[in-house]
Amino acid sequence: MKPLIVLIVSFAISFFILKLVKKEYDFALSARISMSIMLVFTAIGHFIFTKGMSMMIPNIIPFKENFVYLTGLFEILLAIGLLIQKLKDISGWTLVIFLLLMLPANIYASINTINYQKGTFDGHGVNYLWFRIPLQIFFIVWTYISSIRF
Repeated sequence: MKPLIVLIVSFAISFFILKLVKKEYDFALSARISMSIMLVFTAIGHFIFTKGMSMMIPNIIPFKENFVYLTGLFEILLAIGLLIQKLKDISGWTLVIFLLLMLPANIYASINTINYQKGTFDGHGVNYLWFRIPLQIFFIVWTYISSIRF
């Protein structure tokens, strides 16, 4: 829920700031700025909640903590790429693929009731997927419209 709030609030702020600066509304740039802010916000979680996020990764994948750090760094790089005109398309497609690849970790965490912030097994459970899957689709559509389509 917090990433969605960050996305929407930062979109509204950037939308109106760009109107003041450029004298016109720029939906796509505002959407990319807000997605970048949201990605940095979620990337910070990879470094703060490393233990809990590593619990979201199935046991067959080795070096879980390193993988969490790597994906956090990757989110920061994608955030930067979305803001560079020459890289926005490839960054957008890469982010779409990344979001699709991260969905199984969210499903795994829900099935195993993982609370990634506490690093415990008292999370929201499978009911969380009723929110998370539509949210992931929303992020994918947001990225497509703001980075690839425009």
